[in-house]
Amino acid sequence: MNLTNAPRAPETKAAGGEMLDLKDAFGEFMTTFEAFKDSNDERLAQLEGRLGADTVTTEKVERISRALDEQKRTLDNLSLKRARPALGREGGRTLPNEHKEAFDLYMRSGDDRQLRGLDAKAMSYGSGQDGGYLVPDETEAEIGRRLSAFSPIRSIASVRQVSAAVLKKPFTTTGPAVGWVAETAARPQTATPVLAELQFPTMELYAMPAATASLLEDSVVDLDQWIASEVETAFAEQEGTAFVSGNGVNRPKGFLDYNKVAEASWAWGDIGYLTTGVSGGLPASSPSDILIDLVYTLKAGYRQNASWVMNRKTQSSIRKLKDGDGNYLWQPPATAGQRAMLMGFPLVEAEDMPDAAANATPIAFGDFARGYLVVDRTGVRVLRDPYSAKPYVLFYTTKRVGGGVQDFSAIKLLKYGTA
Repeated sequence: MNLTNAPRAPETKAAGGEMLDLKDAFGEFMTTFEAFKDSNDERLAQLEGRLGADTVTTEKVERISRALDEQKRTLDNLSLKRARPALGREGGRTLPNEHKEAFDLYMRSGDDRQLRGLDAKAMSYGSGQDGGYLVPDETEAEIGRRLSAFSPIRSIASVRQVSAAVLKKPFTTTGPAVGWVAETAARPQTATPVLAELQFPTMELYAMPAATASLLEDSVVDLDQWIASEVETAFAEQEGTAFVSGNGVNRPKGFLDYNKVAEASWAWGDIGYLTTGVSGGLPASSPSDILIDLVYTLKAGYRQNASWVMNRKTQSSIRKLKDGDGNYLWQPPATAGQRAMLMGFPLVEAEDMPDAAANATPIAFGDFARGYLVVDRTGVRVLRDPYSAKPYVLFYTTKRVGGGVQDFSAIKLLKYGTA
């Protein structure tokens, strides 16, 4: 295959505005992966020769690798769009719901009398015009579902809903003393376990989508779905950054912000890491060995549900690695909508992970369901603002989110450095 004919990312169909069929897009992705393997095998064969890899071959491998990234991104977007419900109401009607109807009236016209009536009956429904009103439960659930699909760390972490501002989670630092005794021997009193406490405060996250008067006047448009679709990207992007590298000040604390130590010196409260032995890169000889070592830094109970976390740029370099038998460590998803696999474990793409650089930690591996906790405070509020950006109507939408590491044994890092 010529360099100029390297595969490109699939494009959307222009006719009727329909998206390229997901099955066709997946087929193109698999074809590109086969082309990538052929070109990379050629590059590796040239590296083993005396003259080294040809420049044209190397450029072709990089070009196809970028095409793979673009096609995977398109597949992910197509899968998400297929999962999203249409904004139009089914049959032009919705099931009767007192709160939903009152909220819809407030969104369209600013009439909050029904919501205030509900507020009088149940204080949990709203907080008044100054602080906005709680969205219906169905809308809140839809926002949570979309974020789980769109936010990479949330999709693999544990998620807990709370009604308080802070979640306090106790854990034992020392367990009770135990031992073997004879059948008739005395049983001495065991030591009392020592408890400590992890705290996960929730912080305010906001988005402010704008609507036109024609959108609000269109009774066919489901405004609940519109709010969910408008805030999903804004919320997911902010969450994604915070869950990875947030400093815990007015935002969740990311797992990369905790104290990081070499695995040999690991203690509770730290995130352990292995070093590649090369500043800013993987070892030149048997680079996959360090990945195997990282897998086995986790205890067996954590490995069963473990995932890799890295950004696309790091993934493109890992994609070229082979094991001792010549098999590629990176494998494409089995079907559209699933994740790629690396050494038998799912690979989660988180663009907020750092790029490969000296002393950076661009690769994480662990059981994030046990290792990282996302805390959602119940209630998503919307405040209607028709004045600040006339003729548009702004909807100031807020939710409270917290997060942090809950099990420091469950997440390990790979550091591109020598110490």
